[in-house]
Amino acid sequence: MLPDLKLAVRLQDIDNRVAELTKEVSSLPKHIAEIERRLETHERKLEADRAALTANQKDRKRFEGEIQVQQQKISKLKDQMLEAKTNDQYRAFQHEIEYCEKEIRGAEDRILDLMSESEPLERNVKAAETALKQEKTQVEGEKQQARERTALDQRELDTLNAERKSIAAQITPSVLSAYDRVRKMRRGIGVAEAVEGRCAQCHMALRLQFFQDLKRGERVMQCESCNRILYYNPPQTIENLTGVTAPAARG
Repeated sequence: MLPDLKLAVRLQDIDNRVAELTKEVSSLPKHIAEIERRLETHERKLEADRAALTANQKDRKRFEGEIQVQQQKISKLKDQMLEAKTNDQYRAFQHEIEYCEKEIRGAEDRILDLMSESEPLERNVKAAETALKQEKTQVEGEKQQARERTALDQRELDTLNAERKSIAAQITPSVLSAYDRVRKMRRGIGVAEAVEGRCAQCHMALRLQFFQDLKRGERVMQCESCNRILYYNPPQTIENLTGVTAPAARG
């Protein structure tokens, strides 16, 4: 294979890998942002559950305070009943006491309702706190992996870019120009293998004479259909693979 052609094939390998690494490096911050958004959503849900539980507890304390107030009123009213001068005054105190007792029963009913509502809230908060703690550990682990992966990718990119620069300095300028031009036009692929008389990328059949010239490997050739630089790998014989000449067939 011509030196320029070998260099062009290696350039293609480098550019393919660079594209993969660049895509991965650019996707890692997006991945981190996504898991952080997911974590923030769960944190907001936990805060909402905590706020609901806090409101529930405040309401219970408020109703407990109202019960105490009504109990104090009842105690005072009973003392006043002892000093009632007439039946009308006595009955008036009784009505006020009954009203206070009704208010107490209502407050007690609301406390029972709130206690019933608080049980699932408490379970949700405890479960969410445990899950969030685990998720934070997992997220930190994923972020650390992403940082390590980015560092590895960046080191490999630096090495590949250095090699590409070296190859670009060795390859014939016209071949490099043709490769770069076609690669931009053909979705990053500027080199293609000729397989069974066809371009492996555009799949168009090569003219017989063109294919024969390509096999001889005397010059760099481009596909007449897609303009990609073509290379040909001759089939491997047993002798090629093992270094041992195959025995002649017996007549």
